[in-house]
Amino acid sequence: MLITGASRGIGAATARLAAARGYAVAVNYVVRKDAAEAVAADVRKAGRKALTIQADIGKPDEIARLFRTIDSEFGRLDAFFNNAGILSRAAKFVDIAPARLQQILAVNTTGAFIAAQEAVRRMSIRLGGHGGVIVNMSSLAAKLGGAAESTDYAFSKGAIDTLTVGLAKELASEGIRVNAVRPGLIETDIQKDFGIGDRVGKYKDLVPMKRGGTPGEVAEAVLWLCSDQASYITGVLLDVSGGRGL
Repeated sequence: MLITGASRGIGAATARLAAARGYAVAVNYVVRKDAAEAVAADVRKAGRKALTIQADIGKPDEIARLFRTIDSEFGRLDAFFNNAGILSRAAKFVDIAPARLQQILAVNTTGAFIAAQEAVRRMSIRLGGHGGVIVNMSSLAAKLGGAAESTDYAFSKGAIDTLTVGLAKELASEGIRVNAVRPGLIETDIQKDFGIGDRVGKYKDLVPMKRGGTPGEVAEAVLWLCSDQASYITGVLLDVSGGRGL
């Protein structure tokens, strides 16, 4: 399994759970090599092979290098968690600068699109692969809109929903299932990137369960979608949100 953006949060939790479920894991990171190596160490403690690979998902040439490294070190790719994503500080719609929008789309949308292409080239039975599973990282923001905080982020994740459905239809006959998870209010470091303090505490009363979720709860959904237990499921946008968004 390859997990982009795996040095923290949901990506890191998924890497650790993937190892427990029997996967060798490639841990992608951009800057935090120390954090990525800590995740890889936990994968190895679980008795599985781990590899850390630095690559910026906002740069197509680095995405290509990432996948070439998978080819040389793992030989094949069975599951891809297309997880890497960024956001910026909370801002009103009219205050979002073009440079900020372009940066977010470069990673969350264009980068995810190109990374999925690379995964498909390796998995597709039409292209000589053995099939596989792609799980895209969307967000409940794609449904809720990100109003007054992050319409750019929500916009980028709405595209991921569309990509998921389109790929699921196109690739079903090529041995590839494609689904997405849409986390809601999750207790991760990315919440701090909004710059508004305790964001989970601020909004938890909007969640029917009256709490934020954990990275581990999202990781469970990702690993289930990758498993044989989900063998007849493709094109699903799975909300992991404590009931928010209903």
